[in-house]
Amino acid sequence: MFVKCHAGAIVGINAVDVTVEVDVTGKGLGLYLVGLPDNAVKESEQRIRSAFNNTGRNMPAFKIVVNLAPADLRKEGSGFDLPIAVGILAATGQVLDTMLSETMFVGELSLDGTIKSVRGVLPLAVMAKEQGLRRIVVSSENASEAAVVDGIEVIAVERLGQVIGMLNGELNFTPVTPSSAPSDHLVEQPFAEDFADVRGQQHVKRALEIAAAGGHNVLMIGAPGSGKTMLARRLPTILPPMTLEEAVECTKIHSVAGKLGTTAGLMTQRPFRAPHHLTSQVALVGGGQSPQPGEASLAHNGILFLDELPEFGRNVLEVLRQPLEDKFITV
Repeated sequence: MFVKCHAGAIVGINAVDVTVEVDVTGKGLGLYLVGLPDNAVKESEQRIRSAFNNTGRNMPAFKIVVNLAPADLRKEGSGFDLPIAVGILAATGQVLDTMLSETMFVGELSLDGTIKSVRGVLPLAVMAKEQGLRRIVVSSENASEAAVVDGIEVIAVERLGQVIGMLNGELNFTPVTPSSAPSDHLVEQPFAEDFADVRGQQHVKRALEIAAAGGHNVLMIGAPGSGKTMLARRLPTILPPMTLEEAVECTKIHSVAGKLGTTAGLMTQRPFRAPHHLTSQVALVGGGQSPQPGEASLAHNGILFLDELPEFGRNVLEVLRQPLEDKFITV
C-alpha cells in the first residue's frame, strides 16, 4: 500500500514542505530511506523499530521504501521520526489515513515510544499554515512554541500510542492555545538588570539613549572598571517593546538554533548576545556545512555586544563590514 504524509525541513531560518512517501510491497525485507537523508534520518529506522515494539506494534515483515520528497533537498535532524513512523503505520493498515492529508507531524521518537522535542518547530508551523494544512502534531515540549502561529491547530502528544489513538479516532485532543493573545506590541518580562539602576555616568547614559532611539552603533572607550560592560548589559531595558512581527522573527531564529528551551513560546525580550573574543567567523555570522544562525543573527532586533573589541581577531571583525553596510547577512 502507498501513503503520503506531511513533514518539513529547515533551510536557513525558514521551513520547506517535505512529503513522506511510504510504499510497502510484499517482495523483499527491510526499510529503505531515500531522498538525501543525513545520518540522523537514516538512524530513525532503529528508533522506529524499538518504538513500535514498546507501543505494541510491529514493524511489518515486508520491503518498505520511504521517500522524502523533494529528493534533491538534504534532510537533516531527528524530526522525521514521527512522520516516517506514521506513514509506515498507515501503509500497513495499522492506523487510518483519513487525517494524513491535512496534518503535519514533527517529532523525534525515543526507544520507548516517547515523542521528544526538536528544533525549528515555529518555522514548521508557519509553513504548515501557509500550505493550508489544518493541524500540526508536535511533542508537548514544543507545543507552546508552535501555538504562537494563529490559524492552525496544534496537537501536543507525549507518546506514539497517543498519535495512533488520535488517527484511529479513539482519542480526542484539545488544540493547544497560546498563554496570551498576541497584540501589536508585546509586554516584556521584567529584566534582571535595569538601566535605571545606574547612578551618575550622565554623558554615557545620554549617548546610549540616543543610540537606543535611533538604532545606532556605539563604541565605548574607557579605563577598566569604569562601567562600560555594566552599561551595555542594561541597554536592552530602554529599547522599545518588540512588535509581534519582530517577536516572531526573533523566535524563528532562536528556534532554528535550538536556543528557545523546551517550554518557551513567543520571545518578548529583545535579545542580547555577548560572544567570547575567541569566537570564529562562522560562529559570528553563521554558516557551516549545515548552515546555522550566527551570533549576529541571534542578536536580530536586539543587541550584539563585542566586549574587549581589540581582542577579537581581525578576520572576525572584517566579516561584520558587509552586515553593517547592507543591514543583512549573506553567507
